[in-house]
Amino acid sequence: MYESVLVANRGEIASRIIGTVRGLGLKAIAVYSEADADLPFVAEADEAILIGPAPAAQSYLDVPRIMEAARRTRARAVHPGYGFLAENAAFARAVEAAGLGWIGPPSAAIGRMRDKINARNLMKEAGIPVAPGVWEPVPDAATAAEEAERIGYPVMVKAATGGRGIGLAAVYGEAALREAYETVRRAADGHTGGDDILLERYVENARHLGVQILGLVDGTVLALGERDCSVQRRHQKVIEESPSPGLAPELRERILAAAVRAGELVGYRGAGTVEFLVDPATGEFFFLEMDTRLQTEHPVTELVTGVDLVEQQLRIASFEPVSFTPAPPRGHAIQLRVYAEDPVRSVPAAGEIKIWEEPVGDGIRIDAGYAEGDTVTRFYDPLLAKLCVHGDDRAAALARARAAVAAFRIEGLPTNLPLLAEVLDTPEFVAGAYDTGLLGRMRGTGR
Repeated sequence: MYESVLVANRGEIASRIIGTVRGLGLKAIAVYSEADADLPFVAEADEAILIGPAPAAQSYLDVPRIMEAARRTRARAVHPGYGFLAENAAFARAVEAAGLGWIGPPSAAIGRMRDKINARNLMKEAGIPVAPGVWEPVPDAATAAEEAERIGYPVMVKAATGGRGIGLAAVYGEAALREAYETVRRAADGHTGGDDILLERYVENARHLGVQILGLVDGTVLALGERDCSVQRRHQKVIEESPSPGLAPELRERILAAAVRAGELVGYRGAGTVEFLVDPATGEFFFLEMDTRLQTEHPVTELVTGVDLVEQQLRIASFEPVSFTPAPPRGHAIQLRVYAEDPVRSVPAAGEIKIWEEPVGDGIRIDAGYAEGDTVTRFYDPLLAKLCVHGDDRAAALARARAAVAAFRIEGLPTNLPLLAEVLDTPEFVAGAYDTGLLGRMRGTGR
């Protein structure tokens, strides 16, 4: 196994990776921006190196600076976490060209899946269900209007290389489509460096599922169960759980098999997630995208399987066998994303954390990026922590989640903890009969 690992990320995911790296007796190296100098992950690493000022473009997205940090610290491998450069094939190639280990899938797999149009075409050819849509980039708004009529409204306008809720818009008519086309194109160009647009049928009131896959050294692809990610706001996930409540066993098996097939198709190695939409009205499911990285919500899979996914990433990248025997998931897990945000306007907040008191107890796991006294800036995603719980069944996990949210005390800046508590008591969520429109209905914003 690589004796030292540079973590090219920040916050809670950097802390999470550093914990496993050090737990395996390896050296953990952190990189940090000027804004993050006092955050926990910097102190937790064996070595930390400043890579630039606060703006991500001058630090966490600056490939030459990260590669220089790897050279100076004599790192033997790089783990990108999620976000930032995690799904950047050019970065993966740069790491490999420098003779370092890349703790992620092959750069070719990243490249093939990063373009959602290419991914749709590959899955269709392999017989994996794909929602009706286009098979090549839509060049202008007029063509988009013609394609939308063919597909049938509502349609989803997507950036071909978008992710994490960036570059998405659901539309229900031509006027909205033309406006969304230009808006999404601009957003895509600004965030992903490309402005190709695709259209596909928008599945209203869908269940959004992600299947955790693990591609082994010998080419085998395993599916470690699914995560339900349907509680979303503005196409960004808020609560995830595993297993998905109410998913029929036969449908689950079909979805897991499709995820394995997708991984085999691209020669996947390491940890990844294949995402699907399920139409509750028809029972149909459609391939959405493949995330060629460790997902933010990976802890729920770890809690029900007992598998440390970061450890397995390290083993696979070192061409070693995994350290577990596949087994059926045990119990039920829920993850709640705790954000710094204005509770009324639902916009990111910043400020100093005056009080930080975490819940403790059996079945509770906190992956945190901050601590008391830290300052949350507006330079990065406002995720403060991931509050995760596990129980023998869903009812036990729900009860534990409610108690944990009530006990989590953060003062000094607003958070979404009140919203999380509200969701956990919403009849639809309690019954496990929710969908991607849940938060919109709770807030009276409809679709």
